[in-house]
Amino acid sequence: MNDTTVLLVGHGSRFHGGNAETLEFADQWRARHPDWRIVTCFIEYDAVLLDAGLDQAARGARRVQVVPFILNAAGHVKMEIPAAIAAARERHPDVSFEYGRHLGMGRDILAVLQDRLDGLMADLAMPDPRTTGVILLGRGSSDAGANGELAKMARWVFEDNDHDLVDLAFTGITWPRLESVVQRQVRLGMTQIAIVPVYLFAGRLTERIAAQIVRLRALYPGIAFALAEHFGFDERLFSLLDARVLGLELPAGGTLECDGCKYREKYEL
Repeated sequence: MNDTTVLLVGHGSRFHGGNAETLEFADQWRARHPDWRIVTCFIEYDAVLLDAGLDQAARGARRVQVVPFILNAAGHVKMEIPAAIAAARERHPDVSFEYGRHLGMGRDILAVLQDRLDGLMADLAMPDPRTTGVILLGRGSSDAGANGELAKMARWVFEDNDHDLVDLAFTGITWPRLESVVQRQVRLGMTQIAIVPVYLFAGRLTERIAAQIVRLRALYPGIAFALAEHFGFDERLFSLLDARVLGLELPAGGTLECDGCKYREKYEL
């Protein structure tokens, strides 16, 4: 890895604490791999954005591994990062840029979400799952595939547990929103509701979620609500990123559901 730089690409947040947590994660990751050169940048809302991050990673390197520290593949993963990599190849023709897969919604992330749900059930004094609704709460995207990844998680959680209702909601851009899903679950007889935000780090949206829960508790005083925290420092995420770096190249045929889309054909990964 002496001639290789790993570029960890975070989403970026207006809430400065969110970016600080990403940088802290990178520091902890470096401590696990002192022989790796790991640098960070963000897609938006930071002083070091994609172009600057790619240039920094390319300095003194022959190979740059770009790893999106992002849960769902939407426009940033499918379009913006590939476009930035294509431009970086023009600026640094002697450097090999490789693009890894985003974190995604696989069994490893499912295990993290399951642990969060188990903790909430314990906080609720282990109520009957048949009357305890579960809501996975995502950021929301204009990309149907990204929203579908969260829907897959909701189905997997349903399959692995005994809850009558496992729903998904979004904090913005798409529907349904949290309040609507809570209203539906209450109408269907749920007396406890466990809410699992699918977020890596704190930000304005996690603050908004906390405010929503305060309001929902006032609206439904007979319902017990439990809210999980974000999970960006979970040990399994470090292992997942290790796997991304050690086997970074995308296999033949690609692994993103947008491969072959007209807006991806412009960029060669």
